[in-house]
Amino acid sequence: MSRAITSGPVLPAHPALDRHALHAPWPYARLDVPALRAAGHRPQPIRQFVLKTHSRCNLACTYCYVYEMADQSWRTRPAVMTRATALRAAERIAEHAAAHDLPRVDLVLHGGEPLLAAPAALAAPVDAVRAAVARRAPRTRVTASVQTNGTLLTRGRITALAAAGIRVGVSLDGGLPAHNARRVDHGGRPGFGAAARGLRLLARHPDGYAGVLCVVDLAQDPVETYESLLAFAPPAIGLLLPLANWSTPPPGRPGPGTPYGDWLLAVFDRWWHDGARRTRIRIFEEVIALLLGLPTATETLGLAPAATAVVETDGTVEQADSLKSAYEGAAATGMSVDTHSFDQLLDHPGFVARQLGLEALAPGCRSCELVEVCGGGHYPHRYREGEGFHRPSVYCADLQAVIRHIAGALHLAATTGRAAS
Repeated sequence: MSRAITSGPVLPAHPALDRHALHAPWPYARLDVPALRAAGHRPQPIRQFVLKTHSRCNLACTYCYVYEMADQSWRTRPAVMTRATALRAAERIAEHAAAHDLPRVDLVLHGGEPLLAAPAALAAPVDAVRAAVARRAPRTRVTASVQTNGTLLTRGRITALAAAGIRVGVSLDGGLPAHNARRVDHGGRPGFGAAARGLRLLARHPDGYAGVLCVVDLAQDPVETYESLLAFAPPAIGLLLPLANWSTPPPGRPGPGTPYGDWLLAVFDRWWHDGARRTRIRIFEEVIALLLGLPTATETLGLAPAATAVVETDGTVEQADSLKSAYEGAAATGMSVDTHSFDQLLDHPGFVARQLGLEALAPGCRSCELVEVCGGGHYPHRYREGEGFHRPSVYCADLQAVIRHIAGALHLAATTGRAAS
């Protein structure tokens, strides 16, 4: 491993870095960013900006990483992003796009539940970014989407979002009420009925429908979960491994074995051998692309550098939201759109670590024959208290099982000529 990666200190001390170093010596006490830069390692620009337009939610899902896991910073933040903060974030995004001559930037409106805001208020930050980018980086295209729990989707909201050029993604745990027992409101009432109604409305507007995100639940039948989601005609399904790590292990894993890999592969076999491709499943398509040597833009697999920044309702700039599952303040940077550019985020050791690719991985990962595909797994899944993020994914065995199985399916299709439709 590079000397720059094992030495320190990193940057002038400030509270955010001091707090990080206690929980995660790697990268916060062992990654020498100035040395990396001196050695010629250059950062990659940010291409996706997550705007937390509303930090509260009408649901109280029992597994939510924002409200129920280690980080509770939402409690001290305003519920809604103000117009002034949105305008400042827009200028910072345009500044970054112009500095790096980006062909495209992607906005994701997030929460909490962003649809707690009126459609006009939801579109305002997008309009602000588009206006700022048009003025400062006219060659940059801006795309926008919103991630919602679906319970507040109405015909009027869907029409308004489509008019603003904002595509809609919905989080759901399966297509049946039993799959969504953990998705309840603050009174303990199920949220599935409202979400299902919203999804049925959204399915009538395919141009604005981004897809469905679903967290893997070992308690639910995988094929039933997949096939029930197809009833909502999603153009894509994102199957997500639960946010867990070595200090907070995945739910339902009693010991050795690959229960999460087995769950995913049951869905893969059903999807792969279907007579027609009824939807895209991102994790499988990403594994296939990586096995074929094609580039992907995912942070959960492969070695591509991280390219996402989060702007909270108060204007603070954070790393990927998923880090909130590791420890209190794990996503924090000590930066704000009021005082920092996004270029400054590129030199934050936590962000640098997620752009290092192979050099950031544990020794066992670097020598693994699957490393180009696995990439060490999703960064938050590598965390262990007192050590940091310099370990293999807590789902290492599951990922190996998935990758090897899909590689076998590709090989069989290539040798027999019986590829999936």
